[in-house]
Amino acid sequence: MRRRSNPDLPPPPELPSFTIEPEEGDVPSVQERHAGTGLQRHDAPLDEDAIDPDAAKVVRRLERAGHQAYLVGGCVRDLLLGGRPKDFDVATSARPDDVRGLFRNCRIIGRRFRLAHVLFGGGKVVEVATFRRNPTEAETDEDDDLLIRSDNVFGEAHEDALRRDFTINALFYDLDRRQVLDWCGGMPDVVARTIRTIGDPGVRFREDPVRILRAIKFAARLDLGIAPAVYDAMVMNRGELARAARPRIFEEILRLMRAGASHRSMWLLWEMGCMAVLLPELSAFLDDDEATEDGSARFFGMMSLLDRKMKEDGVADDIVLMTALLYEPLEEAAAGVRDRMGAVNEFLDPVIDRIAMPRRIADAIRRIMFMVPRILAGKIGRFARTDLFLPALDVAELVLAARGRSTSAIEALRREAMPPPPREHRRPSSLPRQRGARR
Repeated sequence: MRRRSNPDLPPPPELPSFTIEPEEGDVPSVQERHAGTGLQRHDAPLDEDAIDPDAAKVVRRLERAGHQAYLVGGCVRDLLLGGRPKDFDVATSARPDDVRGLFRNCRIIGRRFRLAHVLFGGGKVVEVATFRRNPTEAETDEDDDLLIRSDNVFGEAHEDALRRDFTINALFYDLDRRQVLDWCGGMPDVVARTIRTIGDPGVRFREDPVRILRAIKFAARLDLGIAPAVYDAMVMNRGELARAARPRIFEEILRLMRAGASHRSMWLLWEMGCMAVLLPELSAFLDDDEATEDGSARFFGMMSLLDRKMKEDGVADDIVLMTALLYEPLEEAAAGVRDRMGAVNEFLDPVIDRIAMPRRIADAIRRIMFMVPRILAGKIGRFARTDLFLPALDVAELVLAARGRSTSAIEALRREAMPPPPREHRRPSSLPRQRGARR
């Protein structure tokens, strides 16, 4: 029933009625949008089955809302190289709040630079980043220090590509046109399987020294070559790693280990002299092969075994990775010392400070270094009831295998330590029991 109007109220004001007619040329075509930016388009229809459907859904919803949106970075690189990406990232012209307005299953993270995480079932996250650009000189402090401390500036698609580290990571994929957008010459480098920086490699590594570790990771994990000028700049600027944020250094070292290419990663890190900056204790151990009685062979043998184990069993525990990395120099430091725990602490303390190793991992390494000699001697005792017994068995197995000794005893201990599978409880039958059936 319609409510009667109140005669005492004044009449409503007359509002203007108008429409906006779109002028011709207001909405630029894709070609016009990137005109003059040096864009090269490559027809590269990627395998649709290899593209995450949820990531594709995010891209297409952003495009329907009038925004530019592309798959970017590592997922495009890995697909072009014939791999299967772990994660799919999206770059867009939409601001973070615009993305949140389009997706109810979205949260905004980050203080230095806000990112949108679109959440899906099974813990899957599609990261959506607004196009960024490098800040201008007026937006940064004027000094000779190239180290990037802030890049929280929105930009255009081509500016976002140019601010990235390597050409193979600066490729955008247009889902609808099935084309790769390349502003940096990344497609020829993908074909040549070569790592090349965008711009002067020396400048790029001084801007962000962690890029040196990222180049090593890509070369090792994807079996890529490094351009000679890039390799030389990595060696020349390895000292800059001491200026990088320590938590980032620790995370990148773990990523080198997690990639299933620990042997090649650590060899490159050592060969370039970067290990001498980050882990001089390990570097000195590998340098003095005569005094350590083929210690480098044992170390790299352990890295190869770790790679094989990760390919067969999946990602190993971070505690196992870091203990395996430092085991040989730690064992040398503690050998023949009455206070074994004191020697381990003396070795670890500067490492913990230099790479910001979390206390949880450092404490676990100390305990495992105390447990492994007893496990190898068959003196298990109360260790079997501790939460670190299985990681300690993994380390002991790597130690024995790297020395060419049998690991059957470790395998038996692991079977005994593994919890039994849960029993299946049979649901009672709803059918009536037959007369005379045995109880």
